[in-house]
Amino acid sequence: MISQSKWRSGHSHSAHEQFFLGVDGGGSKTHALLLDQSKNIIGEGLAGPANPLRVGVPAAANAVESAVLAACVDAGIEPASIAAARIGLAGVREAEVRHRMRAALAHLGLGDLLVLADSRIALYGAAGGRPAVVIIAGTGSICCGINGLGKSACAGGWGPVAGDEGSGVWIARRALQLVAQATDGRGVQTLLIEAAYKYFQTTTPDELLAAIYAPEMTHDRIAGFGREVIATAEQNDVIAREIIATAGYDLGQMAASVIRRLGMQRERFALAYVGGVFAAGEILIGPLRDVVSRVAPDASLARPQFPPAMAAALMAREGRQPLALAG
Repeated sequence: MISQSKWRSGHSHSAHEQFFLGVDGGGSKTHALLLDQSKNIIGEGLAGPANPLRVGVPAAANAVESAVLAACVDAGIEPASIAAARIGLAGVREAEVRHRMRAALAHLGLGDLLVLADSRIALYGAAGGRPAVVIIAGTGSICCGINGLGKSACAGGWGPVAGDEGSGVWIARRALQLVAQATDGRGVQTLLIEAAYKYFQTTTPDELLAAIYAPEMTHDRIAGFGREVIATAEQNDVIAREIIATAGYDLGQMAASVIRRLGMQRERFALAYVGGVFAAGEILIGPLRDVVSRVAPDASLARPQFPPAMAAALMAREGRQPLALAG
């Protein structure tokens, strides 16, 4: 935690100036961003995971607080100077969890504080509030959209036990399954074996088994192996490429479901993608695009207009209420 007394002195702000906070928190990291009245970025802060369903409300609140205080130090202001804040987090679809998170952050004294699902800030960031669909694939995965009539829908977001298809944790777990099969002689040999040994700092199958089931092993740490799977796919390893392509297909199916439910098949709209998994590039995006193009040929697949934390800060500046997204 950062001491609230360590404000940077190099910034000069008017006593009447207003500041706006946006936070994007997921299964791997938390990003806080501060804007002034002219939409200039004046401060940023980073912290660890802030999904309360995975790390618990106290730990998630601590991560948000650390990121916010770091952004305040960067900007040279105190939290009490923030006129409005939108805190977008994974794992807060239930109202009770949002209320608990808000209560845990109340002591910061942030003005007009709202805690909302990360999908809501990402959806605003996709097209600046216009009809759009957004796919989020980081540690976990979800797809949400809103049409011109204001109707919304989501697919995915079921977590690592029942869903998260196409996410970092899904890619990593699927890769580890195929590593196990190849090691046993039940599957095709793959460079993923050596990649797994290196990532988990092991040298034998027994050591790898012990490492992935160690009590201290987290979803975030498992999901991090997904980056190695992407790197292995870029080396033209057939098994790794198949995993990444399947991830893209599954994410495309999420988007197709949302598009159909919203009746957007014949419309032009932004289909934005957010999250570390998309570092895989065309290996993943190609299959995703193929699925979506068969359902909505006029959808425009691209990065969002605004990154999530920026979108949240803009929502705070505009006094935006979160969209009532359907599950």
